[in-house]
Amino acid sequence: MKHSLLAVIKLYWTLVPKKNRRPCLFKETCSQFIYRQTKELGFFEGTKAFLSRFKKCRSGYKLYTTDDGFVMELNDGSHVFEKDMSHYVLNNIIYKIDSKACILIEDLNSQNSETTSP
Repeated sequence: MKHSLLAVIKLYWTLVPKKNRRPCLFKETCSQFIYRQTKELGFFEGTKAFLSRFKKCRSGYKLYTTDDGFVMELNDGSHVFEKDMSHYVLNNIIYKIDSKACILIEDLNSQNSETTSP
């Protein structure tokens, strides 16, 4: 059974191109995590890993900032720290921060031009 699960994951990697896969919230993708758990610990642990990740890796999470960086709180209440977040999530955070900063600068520039114009 262990080898069957590993084969299914390898088949998924072969048949579904990365660009067509749903972006993962975790640095170690769900399929990589499940593959590793199955290979190291066996079929039942791999199945538990699948169920755990499936439950956690669904849409809906909250982001917080701490002194150590970003923390993502998942719907099940668990936390993912910045070091374990995927580049997809981190890039979205940075993009949104940059976008808000640009809007803020534009607002400040327009306010300054309104106050300095005759």
